[in-house]
Amino acid sequence: HVQLVESGGGSVQVGGSLRLSCEASGVTGSSYCMAWFRQAPGKEREGVASIDSDDNATYGDSVKGRFTISKDNTKNTLYLQMNSLKPEDTAMYYCAADPLCRAGNGVGHVTGYPNRGRGTQVTVS
Repeated sequence: HVQLVESGGGSVQVGGSLRLSCEASGVTGSSYCMAWFRQAPGKEREGVASIDSDDNATYGDSVKGRFTISKDNTKNTLYLQMNSLKPEDTAMYYCAADPLCRAGNGVGHVTGYPNRGRGTQVTVS
């Protein structure tokens, strides 16, 4: 049973930084993918960043150079470091996991990941 719990969201000024965390349980094995996606009111879901068990990372065009995805296997935790935040980054951020990476590693595949958390709100103003 996969469980994902996000934390670290909040309100921040333009240009500021936040680090999101996602505590994961049940994501085991030698081949998996995890990701962050976001959704703002009235907008479509957007893949932000993804990473696989070999630490291959991908990023959406709108966050490249500003966001970094990483994971700590010893803590079963996924992170998203967000720098140089912009108002357009305001959204609910969700952690997602595909324990066998069947959907593939990549921000374009995140909607196919079968597991996701409840989200954490990020507001930039």
